[in-house]
Amino acid sequence: MSTDALYHPPLMPHLLIEGLNRYNDEPCLFLGDKVASYRDVRESTSQLVQALQSKGLGKGSRIAVISANRPEVLSNIAAMQIAGCIGTPLHPLGSLDDHAYVLEAAEIDTLVYDASVFEDLAAALQQKVPGLKNLLAFGPTNVGEDYLALAATFSPQPLVAPEVDPEDIASITFTGGTTGKPKGVMSPYRVTAYMTQIQMTEWEFPEELRMLIATPLSHAAAAFFIPVLQKGGAFYVMQGFSPDGFFDMVEQHKITCTMLVPVMLYFLLDAPRSATADMSSMSTIFYGASPMSPARLQEGINKWGQVFYQFFGQSECPMVIANMSKKDHDPSKPQRLSSCGRPTPWLHLALLDPDCNPVPEGEPGEICVRGPLIMKGYKDMPEQTAEAFAGGWLHTGDVGKLDEDGFLYIVDRTKDMIVTGGFNVFPREVEDVLGTHEAVGQVVVIGVPDEQWGEAVKAVVVLKPGFAAGEDLAHAMQSLVKEAKGSVQAPKSVDFVDAIPLTPVGKPDKKAVRAQYWQGSDRGVG
Repeated sequence: MSTDALYHPPLMPHLLIEGLNRYNDEPCLFLGDKVASYRDVRESTSQLVQALQSKGLGKGSRIAVISANRPEVLSNIAAMQIAGCIGTPLHPLGSLDDHAYVLEAAEIDTLVYDASVFEDLAAALQQKVPGLKNLLAFGPTNVGEDYLALAATFSPQPLVAPEVDPEDIASITFTGGTTGKPKGVMSPYRVTAYMTQIQMTEWEFPEELRMLIATPLSHAAAAFFIPVLQKGGAFYVMQGFSPDGFFDMVEQHKITCTMLVPVMLYFLLDAPRSATADMSSMSTIFYGASPMSPARLQEGINKWGQVFYQFFGQSECPMVIANMSKKDHDPSKPQRLSSCGRPTPWLHLALLDPDCNPVPEGEPGEICVRGPLIMKGYKDMPEQTAEAFAGGWLHTGDVGKLDEDGFLYIVDRTKDMIVTGGFNVFPREVEDVLGTHEAVGQVVVIGVPDEQWGEAVKAVVVLKPGFAAGEDLAHAMQSLVKEAKGSVQAPKSVDFVDAIPLTPVGKPDKKAVRAQYWQGSDRGVG
């Protein structure tokens, strides 16, 4: 602990402990037919902390987690924080190679996994990643150790926060880059503490907080942990998302709040049930993570009222760069529905030109931020870190403009990442796979507008001489990517062209390729 501990704010472990200690028999977590009280979650967290410690895991230990939604995921998030471990969530839809890359890049020594779904993956990763020492399973397993059985051997104890510094690393989450290889975003403890303060200050949580979680608990849903605890609320967790399941839970439990990615909202709006479901208890629908169609947003407001609240951020500066309040989702100002709201006053935000100078008022510039919410850097990538922090700002890679009322609009990306249904796809990785096909001469992969997914992955291909374009060939290319990278990364469409436009230095001009597909779209990307 550094000498300036006198000035350290409470961090995530302290906030978790305080929140879990605040209530006893009130319900905290509903999942399936099980209800866990605050006391239950607190005690199971303590048992998991002791299980981790019995394996020699604690401050600085690096743990990756992959699981379906189950009660233990929430307790394990708390346990890892309270033990001082550094967490890395694995994407449930990622490929074996992607997961192996993350485990090696983050120097993970322990994998926590849901044995009922990911046992084969755990076994394969154990073979592939020599540094993986511990395999801890939620439940009985043939390849590792039953983490829950181990935890059950301990008696619950009072929760005690670890001695961590605001600058100590709390998590490493992976994001991709234009260089192709995913980057490990190192988030120190100060980031989540500050993010939570902004959420508690600005976000419109209902007074009676019954929060429906329809997304993976291990990912964005965890960002709602502290606000729900602080307000004495309860999580209602779906094991898998379906419109009927969602509406059933809202009606049955009088749900007041949820967080959805736009594609889920589209499924809900298009479901026959949306015409009859009783959504009267729903006070706030938080949404973010990918572009939302303004027309669909208008449809949602017409159907359920002004209950929508948008958040905007990125792994390097999570969730609260800008927020759009419920009242600002004003149907009489339809153009505003393509905005991501006002920048938070709790961060410095500037729109800068390529030389790091502010752009003239009303002009587009790269969204750059400063403040306690920003990552420490990319793990083992000093050049990319220096680039991201050029001029003493975090460069988000998003180009935005501010209107006369101070609303922020994202007009383009400087990076090429595609966000499809809330999932990130990195074109270089897809291009590398497609480049292995014998017919491919040149290929660029871009995101194109998609009403349902926000963006859809499209491959634009120049064939080698002697090959003929056709549906069978396009399907073969889609299957190649699906097998190598998973269905999220597979192109939804393949266009065959005679040539790909080039920049003056001879690189494929993705901006020019992209422009022809985005013409007439209200919002470039968001």
